Amino acid sequence: MKLKVLRVSLVLAILSLAMCSKREYPYMSDGIITGQDIRMCACCGGWFITIDSTNYLFNSLPTDSGMDLLNETFPVSVKLDWKVTDGACLNNTITILRIRKE
Repeated sequence: MKLKVLRVSLVLAILSLAMCSKREYPYMSDGIITGQDIRMCACCGGWFITIDSTNYLFNSLPTDSGMDLLNETFPVSVKLDWKVTDGACLNNTITILRIRKE
């Protein structure tokens, strides 16, 4: 009897693990990283990205993005989650929360 309970428990555990998967939620926007901001001003620097026909600036990518913008060929199509950066020098500065190269 104990052996039967053990087998059933083992099968249920394996099935529950097999059904677990990392769920990827849809990204909120499509964007195009167009290049580096090389302007020489107090609030300049970072990278340009176009989202829904609006140009934004961002300073960095999440560490787990797997992208190295210094070695990319632009433009780069991406999917991303983002938010407007509070207290930024320029109103069009965003923080990228999650990004994936297309």
